[in-house]
Amino acid sequence: MAKPKEHAETAHDGTHAPMVEEATDFEVLEVALRELAIERGLFTAEDHRRYTQFAEQMGPAPAARLVAKAWLDAAFRDLALKDAITASREVGIDWIYGNPTGYGSPSDFTALHVLEDTPTLHHVICCSLCSCYPRPILGNSPEWYRTPNYRRRLVRSPRQVLAEFGLYLPEDVQVRVEDSNSKHRFMVLPVRPQGTDGWSEDQLAEIVTRDCMIGVALPRPGVTSNVVRSEHLAARPVGSRQPAEGE
Repeated sequence: MAKPKEHAETAHDGTHAPMVEEATDFEVLEVALRELAIERGLFTAEDHRRYTQFAEQMGPAPAARLVAKAWLDAAFRDLALKDAITASREVGIDWIYGNPTGYGSPSDFTALHVLEDTPTLHHVICCSLCSCYPRPILGNSPEWYRTPNYRRRLVRSPRQVLAEFGLYLPEDVQVRVEDSNSKHRFMVLPVRPQGTDGWSEDQLAEIVTRDCMIGVALPRPGVTSNVVRSEHLAARPVGSRQPAEGE
């Protein structure tokens, strides 16, 4: 009798190759469009590699610098509120020509608006349709910003969502939700916190976190990291089975 093939002998010995997640429809579409664009000469594979590397290292530091500078310089604050794209250049961000390819992506040809908080008005941003976000100056959006749970609920129950981030605002403070879209992006200019008199621009920039500029947190002396969201376990996790009557 012929000896079975070697792989058949080890088929159930627990040494299977690790499972690989299937590509999503969006990932398949991205690969197809990328390969077609390279084939048509719109950009090269090296252009794509350099831009991807650039996009992955973007962060919120320039936006924090913009906020700190606006707190210290009234003329710059006025510029940021009037022409945020020009103000961005003063902190090193050129929305159109600042990336390695020398030209902006379609999502970068937008109007950036800086939303100024006051003691009686608090702004918070979202994109209820998808995940529009001012990436050139704020970096890549956090995962929770892109979830339907955040972007759909924020427009309906902003105070409840903010409370889940640990932000409880007085009732006399109006909460205004700004919905980003393909033409308009937003960032928040929060109120300068008390206890920061005499601070330098570098010191102020350290307490301006990404979450402060989205609007789900307030800057505070000594706080230099983003909000850690608590995990809400599902009441009925996927795969759980409710016992049938009589069991």
